[in-house]
Amino acid sequence: MNIDDNDTIAAIATPPGNGGVGIIRISGDLVTRIAEQLFKKQVIPRSAIFTSFLAEDNSVIDSGIALYFPAPASYTGDDVLELQAHGGAVVMNMLLKRVLSLGARLARPGEFTERAFLNNKLDLAQAEAIADLIESSTEQSVRSAQRSMQGVFSEQINFLITELTELRIYIEAAIDFVDEEIEFLTDGIVENRLIKLLQRLEEIQRTAHQGRLLRDGMTIVLAGKPNAGKSSLLNALAGHEAAIVTDIAGTTRDVLKERIQIDGMPLHIIDTAGLRESANRVEQEGIRRAQEEIRKADKVLLLIDIRDSDTQLLDSYIPEGMDITTIKNKIDLLNKEPEIKNTESGTQIYLSVKTGAGMNLLIQHLKESVGYNNTGENIFIARTRHLEALKKGHEFVQNALIQLQTNLASELVAEELRLAQQALAEITGEFTSDDLLGKIFSSFCIGK
Repeated sequence: MNIDDNDTIAAIATPPGNGGVGIIRISGDLVTRIAEQLFKKQVIPRSAIFTSFLAEDNSVIDSGIALYFPAPASYTGDDVLELQAHGGAVVMNMLLKRVLSLGARLARPGEFTERAFLNNKLDLAQAEAIADLIESSTEQSVRSAQRSMQGVFSEQINFLITELTELRIYIEAAIDFVDEEIEFLTDGIVENRLIKLLQRLEEIQRTAHQGRLLRDGMTIVLAGKPNAGKSSLLNALAGHEAAIVTDIAGTTRDVLKERIQIDGMPLHIIDTAGLRESANRVEQEGIRRAQEEIRKADKVLLLIDIRDSDTQLLDSYIPEGMDITTIKNKIDLLNKEPEIKNTESGTQIYLSVKTGAGMNLLIQHLKESVGYNNTGENIFIARTRHLEALKKGHEFVQNALIQLQTNLASELVAEELRLAQQALAEITGEFTSDDLLGKIFSSFCIGK
């Protein structure tokens, strides 16, 4: 992607519809010329001027405020002019049409932020955080997006890249001095630095995973036998009667999804058909869909009637390696107190969905499962692509450590570190394909 220096873009930067104020943003080399023809006044850098916006015949389209930010001290890094007029849809369209007639073209979605990225005003992770801030649905996700915008995430990634660069230089120096290479690789310095890199990567991965959950929400699947209380739990978490609840086994035949928030933490709760052997074709399809949702879940809440001692059948429906919390429901029927246990097989929570006893334990457990922190001080917004890049970087560094420990192969160690560096650099955009940039910025709103 290359910026055309003669290309000036414009767009309405406020939401469609009527409002007190509407903003049109213009960026490019024609900004000052457009200003001269639009309101016949000289623009003053970083100063607001009240003026009339004129049509081609010098009639007044509207009156408002003009703000001029000369390059490079602007959002995009190019000359930028913002026009604040009355926010009527017709007024905004008339004013935009006039700006376009003066030589600007309509901006693509995200093109202002794309120019800021290409002009090195911000990196790709910061650019994505801008879109995430606009789309944030909770206060904590807003705070986390702000941290990413301010470069907290990028700083951590750049620290890792710097460490990888220095380590590559150290190793490649050994390659240049063949006689000393073995001693160079066996003195423990490279191994210790690789181990510390892996630890730092794992720490950032955990934080980024929570940031991804804050952005996208944690997906929780309710699974278990028929009549274990899955639909009742969905209703309790959602705060309304989202699912039909009856004493008839197999009432839920399809997947039912609810998006909720718990203390600002977004959750996607999915109720599924009861897991059991069945000859009913409709129920079989419901169970198949339940297994499909289980495989995609961030966490599975496995509900079991506390009176049910035969639960082995459930194991065949849930893949190994899933994050599972077992909910022993209906403790009120045995007069048992609420309790949470951490066992070798995982967390078990004893509660009663019907009476609400122990629900507070479940809520706290869900918050802790994603490392929930109601201040958001240590969290930054992250996307799935960031997690994938961190995972690849971790794998390459791990491979480098293996090559060092087993083969003392300096060339292979250096190559793995190069691949790790490239994977991490994809996060900030130092190494990023044009196709990926197009996909990222096309998801932005117009005018941003």
